[in-house]
Amino acid sequence: MFLVGLELKSHPAWDLRDSLAELGDLVGSLGAQVVGQGIQKLEAPLAATFIGRGKAEEFGRRCRQQRVDTVVFDDELSAAQARNLERLFDCKVLDRTTLILEIFSRRARTREGKLQVELARLEYLLPRLTRYWGHLSRQTGGIGLRGGEGESQLETDRRRVQERIVALHAQLDQVRRQRTTQRAGRQRRQWPMASIVGYTNAGKSTLLNTLTGAGIAAEDKLFSTLDPTTRRLRLPSNQNVLLSDTVGFIRKLPHSLVEAFKATLEEVVTADLLLHVTDLSHPQPASQIQAVNAVLAEIGAANKPTLMVFNKTDQLASPEILRRFLDQYPHAVGISARNGAGLDALRAELGTLLRPIREFVELRVPHEAAGVIARLHTVGQVVEHDYTGSVARLKVRIPPHLCGEFAPFMRNS
Repeated sequence: MFLVGLELKSHPAWDLRDSLAELGDLVGSLGAQVVGQGIQKLEAPLAATFIGRGKAEEFGRRCRQQRVDTVVFDDELSAAQARNLERLFDCKVLDRTTLILEIFSRRARTREGKLQVELARLEYLLPRLTRYWGHLSRQTGGIGLRGGEGESQLETDRRRVQERIVALHAQLDQVRRQRTTQRAGRQRRQWPMASIVGYTNAGKSTLLNTLTGAGIAAEDKLFSTLDPTTRRLRLPSNQNVLLSDTVGFIRKLPHSLVEAFKATLEEVVTADLLLHVTDLSHPQPASQIQAVNAVLAEIGAANKPTLMVFNKTDQLASPEILRRFLDQYPHAVGISARNGAGLDALRAELGTLLRPIREFVELRVPHEAAGVIARLHTVGQVVEHDYTGSVARLKVRIPPHLCGEFAPFMRNS
């Protein structure tokens, strides 16, 4: 494959280099090989061909010399742009969105994930049907395309796609209602919810596995996890928290994917706390933080309480990198999810941030009520205790829904 990037004069050059490197990783995750790349500087994309016609012809000659069969653009192309570029390159032309959709399609495992990916693909395809319909009779598959002969009439294709989109929306609405019911069940337990968010391949799944023993797949590849996983985590303060892993974000994440995954991402919107995991060993972690924040804003979670978690500290060239980011983000923690470094500090910070959800009470418990004292140590955080005298005196933080259970032993401070 041959990669093409557009360097806008209003953007720094390193931004495009980093984006093209990531595009190469996306191509590699599909089992394809990158044989070259081309860049053009412009004030803005061109309506007809995205890049200049002369530059496209130059890249086309390079592709023919290297026998390239597919060209991938680092940005989303319109149907007209893709059609015009295919004529100039004389080969298949894909864009970044097509690659991401293909990866999601291959990685989806659950019924919900498959429904979400199919919806995103069809909504992306619908306005581009004219382009694909002209080629369907001779295409037999490959990355970004599903094989099979096309319908004889474009309108028939469009109607069928629209009908399928309506059906998928109905099925995903049912999934959303089921998630709401499950969420209500968890809330009845009065356990706070923390959702792990972050750039793809930042180590979110590894962190969930290390903290909770979830045992979910954690691979060194983009979008290795699509389906959400929720597990209980018991903090040193004896507080239970539900920890949820979510799909990774990425720059230029297709809007259709964000919309399709709304049911999954509701776990983020309704969470009490976000754990924003960042790969601090990446050359541009600040850029990845901005990309994640952009998606959080798009789904309505921009103002959620957030704990910054800087991962992969064991791979840093200098400890100064971590110190610089910790100075920039108060209460942040540096960890290595792989070897466990910093996880005690993370658990302690989680307990501190989630503490306001608990009630602070003082109790007087007769020594013969040993079961009550044991229960307090199990469900609450015992801050102070004094077992001398006729009764045990304890200062404890407990979940609000348990206040009634211990009301007979409460005393005014």
